Amino acid sequence: MFKTIKNALKTPEVRKRLLYTLVLIIVFRLGCFITVPGVDLVQIQNAMQSSGNTLTGLIDIISGGAFSRFSIFAMSVTPYITASIVIQLLTMIIPSLERLAKEGGEVGRQKVDKYTKALSIVLALIEGIGLYLSYQSQGIFVDSGILSGVLVVTGLMAGTALLMWLGDQITNKGIGNGVSMIIFIGIVSRLPSAVRSIWSLIMTESGFSTTGLLIALAIVIGALILVTAVVFIQQAERRIPVQYAKKVVGRKMMGAQNTYIPLKIAMAGVMPIIFASSFMTFPAMIIQIFDPSIATHTGFWNVIYNFSVATSSSNVAIGYTIANAIVYLLLIVGFTFFYIYATFNPAEVSANIKKNGGFIPGIRAGKPTTEYLSSVLTKLTLFGGLFLALIAILPMFMRFTNLNVAFGGTSILIIVGVALETVQQLESQLVMRHYKGFLE
Repeated sequence: MFKTIKNALKTPEVRKRLLYTLVLIIVFRLGCFITVPGVDLVQIQNAMQSSGNTLTGLIDIISGGAFSRFSIFAMSVTPYITASIVIQLLTMIIPSLERLAKEGGEVGRQKVDKYTKALSIVLALIEGIGLYLSYQSQGIFVDSGILSGVLVVTGLMAGTALLMWLGDQITNKGIGNGVSMIIFIGIVSRLPSAVRSIWSLIMTESGFSTTGLLIALAIVIGALILVTAVVFIQQAERRIPVQYAKKVVGRKMMGAQNTYIPLKIAMAGVMPIIFASSFMTFPAMIIQIFDPSIATHTGFWNVIYNFSVATSSSNVAIGYTIANAIVYLLLIVGFTFFYIYATFNPAEVSANIKKNGGFIPGIRAGKPTTEYLSSVLTKLTLFGGLFLALIAILPMFMRFTNLNVAFGGTSILIIVGVALETVQQLESQLVMRHYKGFLE
């Protein structure tokens, strides 16, 4: 990895892309400190501190601290992610949209991207109105009139639109996936506070603490083990061998070819966790909009609220956390299967292998190949889904200890995934540059 980065810095074209990406990242971080007009900074800080470790903490981590400041980037790219999920689901349901995505080529991809961005703006409008109504009763706005509300919602929508533009620029002219890079930078920006938290365990107000040192070492070693496990699972793959028989092309006899189908264990990446997390926290967000003080009430809706926020909060009873963890695990595994089979169709792959005169050794072409691929894919998906669920659920119970876990399993999955993807992008850019130089 370090060799790849070193070679990238030596290459003018790639270095220019890296510098361009760095400039846009700086713009993103500066925007996280620009508060929406009409917000009282003192009141917003008090409101965030009184909310404790709830949904606001989860959103604040993703937005890189922008939410706790109620900046123009407070909503981060969550409307775009939600819109992408909705469009992807509609692609599976609406035949015309499916043809546009699969057979439309570059023009079709641009149209689908346009639909996604339009839906993102609509969702940003809804989420902005929800945030304004949710925090209006807490007195964080200088003026509670209609014009003030329009100004706040417009500022939040403009911030989300600007983030989508920054993401596109990073993807097209920079290095890596722009949206993933923005989320990655938002999470990594919390690293200094995590280091300070670990240092405060070692150097307390009364001086050096041996117990704190041991706890800090345990946290660092545990984080390293977790990162290593995530890298191993992210890179691991099952290679299905495929052989192609000899065939005549024109006047030439083409020899037999041996290749393989790479099936990754974590093919879905972190998407199932994002899907499941959004599904679990959605009821709490809706309830909180209509009743901002629901946490202090009792009754049916309070039970639903506590069950929903247990994904990201330790301020509820452990019974809620256990129930939430069970449902969360089932949702992650279910969404993993849904996402995998939405992107990889064993029947279609089997048909393509048979069409090109190929076969899997020991497996007959046609239906037996489809059944074999489905069996392998089911086992890999089940293992990958359980691994994702374990990574996501363990930090939920760590919150009931005295340890302040700054980075959850989801954050580590995102960091590792984006870092690996960026390195692969750098390698591909270097390979393209060498090929281009050779041809010229």
